[in-house]
Amino acid sequence: MNKQTQNLLAGIRAEIPLLISGFPEGMIYGALALNAGLSNAASQMMSSIVYAGSAQFITAQLAHEATPGLVIVLTIAVVNLRHILYSASLAPYLASLPMRWKVLLSYLLTDEAYAPTIIHYEKEGITPYAHWFLFGAGFSLWFIWQVSTALGIFLGTAIPESWSLDFALPLTFIAMVVPVLKNQPAIAAALSAGVVALFAFSLPYKLGLILAALVGIAVGTVLEGRTSPKGTLPPKGAM
Repeated sequence: MNKQTQNLLAGIRAEIPLLISGFPEGMIYGALALNAGLSNAASQMMSSIVYAGSAQFITAQLAHEATPGLVIVLTIAVVNLRHILYSASLAPYLASLPMRWKVLLSYLLTDEAYAPTIIHYEKEGITPYAHWFLFGAGFSLWFIWQVSTALGIFLGTAIPESWSLDFALPLTFIAMVVPVLKNQPAIAAALSAGVVALFAFSLPYKLGLILAALVGIAVGTVLEGRTSPKGTLPPKGAM
């Protein structure tokens, strides 16, 4: 088995625990999108084009509340700014990749794909073919997300509220966050965002979430900029 395949399978295996919790999350989104007034096609396309679970949930909720379009766009933009931190921490490990790989991996980069990947990279260091790990984790989640969304759309409102499947979303984020809270930037970003979100919860249009995300990103970015991963870049031919 070559190194590419080994890293691919390792990424899929590392993602399995998050796939288990992510499946009901995708079903919930599919049903929620329909209840918010989105069509079947729009609900599924959001999963395949936007492909951002938290952004999709927020969009569906805000659309259901008839929130102004500008507020929705601003909210989603701010919430997804956390990917700046993800990119900053992953960039040294993927710097030598050709642009086609960077574009593909940026599309597949999600919270659930980032968490096991950065843990793996920090443990193994910068090695050739490491990007196949992120591809395995990211693609497996993408596939499950499309299937679970389609199933949620198909079932629609047939999912009884008594099932309380909404627990899957916070559990997924807890499973992602806890393992990576190993350094000062991560801990400070999580704590600051959590405190702000708690005190700003009552703000309209989920504006407390925007404020919390901005504070967490600012704190994490400042502290992350003071650190750098160990190791040396792999040779450019190691693709």
